[in-house]
Amino acid sequence: MPARAPRRRRSPAPSNHSLEETAIADELVNGIAFGSLLFVLASGFTLALGLIKVVNIAHGAFYMLGAYLAVSVAEETGSFLLAIAVSAVALAIVAAALQAGFLKRFEFQPLRQVLFTFGITLMISEICRHLWGSYPKLLKTPDLLGGTVSALSITIPVYRIFVIGVAIVLGVALWLTMTRTRIGAIVRACIDDKETASSMGIDVDRVFLFMFGFAGLLAGAAGAIGAPFLGAYQGVEFEILTLTLVVVVVGGLGSILGAFLGSMLIGIVNSVGTSAAPELSYFLLFGPMILILIFRPTGLLGREE
Repeated sequence: MPARAPRRRRSPAPSNHSLEETAIADELVNGIAFGSLLFVLASGFTLALGLIKVVNIAHGAFYMLGAYLAVSVAEETGSFLLAIAVSAVALAIVAAALQAGFLKRFEFQPLRQVLFTFGITLMISEICRHLWGSYPKLLKTPDLLGGTVSALSITIPVYRIFVIGVAIVLGVALWLTMTRTRIGAIVRACIDDKETASSMGIDVDRVFLFMFGFAGLLAGAAGAIGAPFLGAYQGVEFEILTLTLVVVVVGGLGSILGAFLGSMLIGIVNSVGTSAAPELSYFLLFGPMILILIFRPTGLLGREE
């Protein structure tokens, strides 16, 4: 009789408990990546709002236009870095032009600021619809950032790691700039007391223009970075704006660290909450914001005026 082949031992099937833990871990990673994207978008917004006191409802439209531009540039040139650069520079120019030409006239007039930037949002949305159509567009993930990495039974897309890395580098760079450089000192002086800063010879209008353009630059860059996994579509301008405003309220106006903490919190709550309890997703998202508005109106790390 021929010898029987040794029986292959079957690996134990994963339990439902381990599957649930893996799913939660995956959503946690997705939430951190989404929070990282929100931080890129919200960091410039919170600095500009804290400095210029302009409620820029068009910030979400800047993101949308940046995403559409990135898709077109990447399709034409095949360069993801060029797509990010073009989107960032283009939106910086748009934001600076709006600040210099129009928003400067509406200083300390929040209602007019909201109405004006809301109109700009509708105009940008209509321009995008005419140029790129109504169907969603997704930017192809660069080959260098494709694939996945496995760690502790969790499969993490490399592109998510890239987005998280961008947020960390940006956060450290902004914190060092704001706390260790002359530029940061000038910006903080204008935030604290622009009249005194002006009397010291600081060109406050130029600082305002620079910061609003910088906020547009980060919005354009965020649109390009978010295009491979969020895409560009009609309606994203209001969805991303809502989340950005929640981040600013939770983190605190004008605080980089607050924007980072708020972005991580909102990103994780949005991702895990939508997966675990979709019927309560809005409650889980806006509930913490309401509590912070009640008990700490300045946000987690915001300062009193």
